[in-house]
Amino acid sequence: MLKEYILQNWSLILLLLAFAVLLRTTVFLNKKTIMHMYALICGLFLFSVIVFWEFYLEEHGGSTDARLVLMAVRYSATPLIITMIICALANDIRWFVFLPAFGLTILDLISIPTGIIFGLDAEGKLQRGVLGYLPYTLVGAYSILLVYILVKRSNRRATEIFPILFLCFAFISGLILPFLLGKDYSKIFCVTIVIALFVYYVFSILQMTDKDPLTGLLNRQAFYASVGQDARNVHALVSIDMNGLKTINDTGGHDAGDKALRTVSGCFQQAVRSRQMAYRIGGDEFVIVCSRGSEEEVKELIARVRRNLSGTEYHCAIGYSFSRDGSKTIDEMMKESDEQMYTDKDRFYSSHENNGRRRKI
Repeated sequence: MLKEYILQNWSLILLLLAFAVLLRTTVFLNKKTIMHMYALICGLFLFSVIVFWEFYLEEHGGSTDARLVLMAVRYSATPLIITMIICALANDIRWFVFLPAFGLTILDLISIPTGIIFGLDAEGKLQRGVLGYLPYTLVGAYSILLVYILVKRSNRRATEIFPILFLCFAFISGLILPFLLGKDYSKIFCVTIVIALFVYYVFSILQMTDKDPLTGLLNRQAFYASVGQDARNVHALVSIDMNGLKTINDTGGHDAGDKALRTVSGCFQQAVRSRQMAYRIGGDEFVIVCSRGSEEEVKELIARVRRNLSGTEYHCAIGYSFSRDGSKTIDEMMKESDEQMYTDKDRFYSSHENNGRRRKI
């Protein structure tokens, strides 16, 4: 039995071991994400054992009751694994995302004696109950949620969208192939998910060189590479500088400063639209690059940034430079937008002076 399991799942075992080794050596992921990934690896390994055991019992005329229990575990494990992927790739997701999966687990257990989701006929063949498609519906809903979260948190560059689309394709195959291949798809489900995650992980590591690890925005290196390659299509630069970061660091510590930077960066990321990219180019210095847009779109972008910031306790100075015909160089635009930004900063601090001293910002 062990020999048969190894023969059928050797590629999966190798992939899981490689994944575990990479996680052990990476420096780009935080501890919480790595722990979620390890839990996911263990879950996928156990799932492969359960699937093998279920099919082994079917082929060797095993107990019907045992097969029903294993089927309940398999049907329950699939959405739970997708939920674990969501938690691993977006580790600030709350625990209640598991509630629908736990609800399905209860229904699967109830299905053992009732057959409301699945059952076995007199010949030991699978039969779907009245809720037989509920597991696929739930997996589909979780997959849509995962893709939505990943796209929303990305910088929407092609290099980030491709691995998300690859992951999406793997999940879609998991919804379609069971109806084309039947229950035999369960035998390749684990290796399909692991390959998709492995590809996504490798692409994510490659992208880390262009990303600021604290804020998730693109970094200074990515900014200069982007404007250097596509300078003629850059029609506007928006310079942003956070007000009062030194005061926040001095009074609340660097954790408070990091929280402030993450918060304002989130405001910028939510504000950008198509052909607009946000970069962190220094400690509290940011730039948004706008390609092939109108000046009105730039003003609308700045209005969205200010509106987002108004919902926080933080404030930023903002300036911009627009080149209608693309004739201005990047250096000229940077100088102009910085000058506007510093004028805005001086105006802010002047309005917050109290008895000749600046109040806490």
